[in-house]
Amino acid sequence: MNPSHIRNFAIIAHIDHGKSTLADRIMEQTQTVNDRQSKAQLLDDLQVEQAHGVTVKSRTVRNYYRADDGQEYEYNFIDTPGHVDFTYEVSKSLAASDGAILLVDATQGVQAQTVANLRLAQDNHLVVIPVVNKIDAAAADVDRTIAQIRELSPEFADVPVLKISAKTGLNVHDVMEAIHTTIPAPVGDAKAPLKALVFDSQYDAFKGIIAYVRLVDGQLKANDNLVLMANQQAVAANEIGIFAPARVTAKQLGVGDVGYVVTGLKDPQALRVGDTLTLAANPTETALPGYEPAQSMVFAGFYPQGDHYHDLQLAVEKLALNDTSFHYRPENSEALGAGFRCGFLGIFHLQIIRERLHDEYGLDVLTTAPNVTYRVHLKNTEDPVIVNNPIKFPDYSKIDFVEEPLAKATITTTSESLGPVMKLADQHRGTLQDMNNQGDLVVLNYELPFAEIAYDFFNALKSVSHGYATLTTALAGYDLADVVKIEVHVNYARVDALSFVVHREDAPRVAQELVHKLKFVIPRKLYPMPVQSVVEGKALARVDVPPLRKNAAANGEKKSASKKAAQLRRQSANKRQAAHSDIELPQEVFNAVLDLEK
Repeated sequence: MNPSHIRNFAIIAHIDHGKSTLADRIMEQTQTVNDRQSKAQLLDDLQVEQAHGVTVKSRTVRNYYRADDGQEYEYNFIDTPGHVDFTYEVSKSLAASDGAILLVDATQGVQAQTVANLRLAQDNHLVVIPVVNKIDAAAADVDRTIAQIRELSPEFADVPVLKISAKTGLNVHDVMEAIHTTIPAPVGDAKAPLKALVFDSQYDAFKGIIAYVRLVDGQLKANDNLVLMANQQAVAANEIGIFAPARVTAKQLGVGDVGYVVTGLKDPQALRVGDTLTLAANPTETALPGYEPAQSMVFAGFYPQGDHYHDLQLAVEKLALNDTSFHYRPENSEALGAGFRCGFLGIFHLQIIRERLHDEYGLDVLTTAPNVTYRVHLKNTEDPVIVNNPIKFPDYSKIDFVEEPLAKATITTTSESLGPVMKLADQHRGTLQDMNNQGDLVVLNYELPFAEIAYDFFNALKSVSHGYATLTTALAGYDLADVVKIEVHVNYARVDALSFVVHREDAPRVAQELVHKLKFVIPRKLYPMPVQSVVEGKALARVDVPPLRKNAAANGEKKSASKKAAQLRRQSANKRQAAHSDIELPQEVFNAVLDLEK
């Protein structure tokens, strides 16, 4: 199709504001899907998306729309996630778009992710169409929502704000018309050498790596010999096509088209999202800028249950190809054996990856406590040691000082919940930088240690604000921190996978809380097992896991001293032997560490 009739756009919004529902209506009105194929949230086909009711992966669909002016247009839209942990998915999608539809729920108004996603769109210099959704809801306040939208940016001062109901389809036709009248057509040279942006990818067990591409210049034909410019990886375009929304083969793709390339590559490390695809025989001179790599904020260990290390390795490689914000590297634990140290954008991201491993690959993994990256400065050494695994935390006698990462956290909340939100931030060592109003909302800028928000801060924030507050974070640098490593000894044997780092003043309380939780989740033996929390060589807390049978010395039975002594000797021998054997721990033991209020 002529590039002047192509429109590439993304749908951006806060979570639960109706992105996927609007995508359903667009596909229906363009007859991309028929009545038999149509269903609610059609593009949210991952099991985790259906279970949580949120979009996790961006999805691309080509639609053909016959406009009121009689012209036919090609609409390539991308449905994006709204949760803060998947902002990287949004940024990738916007880089492949020429415009965006900003969707705002009329019952909730402008929320923090509304603002954050709008800024991403503006950073990519996209034309934005503001749309108010759910105008037919009983709690809708359309006028107030429109006023909030106009306050977001000067560019919204005079533009019309469309009012729709994506659920019923009311006024969705107005959105369809605004797309081709407002969003610009892609700009490119069809006669120039091929230049295509790889903006996403997935792994197919039969076809290998499938690259999602947006063509900037040139033409792409089936069976072309291609090359990825980052590492000069040769690629044969075994199959090319479009998304409608399933993959549909095509003979060629032109300027502005969005589609896929079956590369045939089997090594998940061979392709990097953000790379530039070009012809091997006539390559383009300069590559596209690509993407800044996603910075992991939370780290945790993944270990296979049973002898499934190779299966876990293949699974994480394929997930990392499909989700470029998920990082991993191999590691070994004395207690759990071989596994992987994984990096995530947040705790919800970690949860989604665990569920995808279970749903898509049939793997259940043991997950260690999440942690952040520390800079540990050693005595008599200039360069700091970067530690993102508590197991590798140096011995306290060698440490000069430690620096922890700080988050620049922007919290947007209602004025009614301002007090509880500020109290929560103070409890997590937050330092208020400034406060201002965003319409009816209050925007708080805090500096918070990442370790304080790595696990339960977001959930607690939702709780104290009754679900209205939202959070965005960015790395603000490093600062001095008085932290210590808590080691867990079970039956006098150190279990390295249970180690974690806390602030020194919290260590006594956390140590006591931990051992009392572990008392009830560590599998019992025939003898009492001590569980100790050890900090800098000293045990701060201890409990005994009760035995399956009573201690021979305290069971109240009238036995001779020799029989009691014999039983005690056997139990002592078992204890000494167990102290040097492998300790098998279920996930409940690690959950006890996750549930701590650090």
